[in-house]
Amino acid sequence: MPDVERLLDDASPRNPQVVMVGTGYVGLPAALMLARAGWRVVGVDINENIVAAINEGVLHLKEAELQALLHDPTVRQNLSARHSPCPADIFIIAVPTPVQPRKKVADLSYVISAIEALLPHLRAGNLIIIESTIPPLTCRHVVTPLLERTGLRVGADIHLAHCPERILPGDVFYEIVHNDRVIGCAEPVGREMARALYASFVKGDLYVTDDVTAELCKLCENTFRDVNIALANEFAAVAEGLGIDPLQVIRLANKHPRVNIMRPGIGVGGHCIPLDPWFIKEVDPANSRLIFTARLVNDEVPHKIAARVRQAVAHLVTPRLVAIGMSYKPDTEDTRESPATEIVHLLRADGYQVAHYDPLVVGHEYSSLADAAAGADCLLLLVEHKVVKQAWKAEQETVRAAMRTPIVLRFYQDDAP
Repeated sequence: MPDVERLLDDASPRNPQVVMVGTGYVGLPAALMLARAGWRVVGVDINENIVAAINEGVLHLKEAELQALLHDPTVRQNLSARHSPCPADIFIIAVPTPVQPRKKVADLSYVISAIEALLPHLRAGNLIIIESTIPPLTCRHVVTPLLERTGLRVGADIHLAHCPERILPGDVFYEIVHNDRVIGCAEPVGREMARALYASFVKGDLYVTDDVTAELCKLCENTFRDVNIALANEFAAVAEGLGIDPLQVIRLANKHPRVNIMRPGIGVGGHCIPLDPWFIKEVDPANSRLIFTARLVNDEVPHKIAARVRQAVAHLVTPRLVAIGMSYKPDTEDTRESPATEIVHLLRADGYQVAHYDPLVVGHEYSSLADAAAGADCLLLLVEHKVVKQAWKAEQETVRAAMRTPIVLRFYQDDAP
């Protein structure tokens, strides 16, 4: 087993100790934390702008704490970026794993490409960590055969672990340090190497298990939220059908000491919750019927919201719509898998004129809520960031006065104290 403490203490400039393949929302924060902890880190990305930004010390994520980290002298000394991998002691894969749109199965092409790029640089004693979210058995059935093309045996010559990320866009710095982490590896040497790596910067607890358990654990975390959001969305639909306030129903039901219903919304977005449940269905469709149904329920919500908008403006000829909010949830600029964007897409596909703004998304800001709504027939407050809520509370009369037809639609916003 390589001496991990030696690796961390070794200041010789022979090779980087850690190569991070993928420097996006997951890989870059981890690379920064490792560099601050003293590891020599090379970030690898195919995007030339990202590589240049890292080498120049300019962060491409809107995280003030991480930007400050990038200027830390220790980080600047230990972190660099390039377009392709190079020899190292530890390799971490943090690339996207989207869902194939038609088949609803994991697209592992980015993971496979990343591993294939590593093969010429692997040597005995290396540790390879997959942080990307993957279906159960991917480490054993996909990654291991790829790695063993080198003639090195996984578990004997080299080591493979799955340590799924646990971060939250908008609060990356706190989450990556303080969240507990699961370390999955089929053999003890790899487990201890991975544990030592994460122990260098993680303040949360580290839980060691096998690789398949770690793979499923990550999926369970996000699927739990998806299923419970679907339940809340169904409760909301039932309440609306009965002509009563769904938020009041949920608020009162939550007075029960063992009930904690989540808030309904306009859909489920982000790069985890709407995707990860499909990975479970992929490996065991017979035992994931509830999970599958929840996915269908949540995917239908943007269509239902779009239908409510159509109904609200049905009496108008060529209505002008203004939608506020492009991100997948409040108080972040992250637009991945955004239900708000899907709603606007559906309305535009029907021929509606829709202007789309978001005060947190670069290139889509507005000077004021009233200016954005000026001349509109319907204002859709799809994603109510704090700044949007504050503006609406303070300026709603001005906003309505600026509109041609003062139809304002808000969705599941509980303004009760």
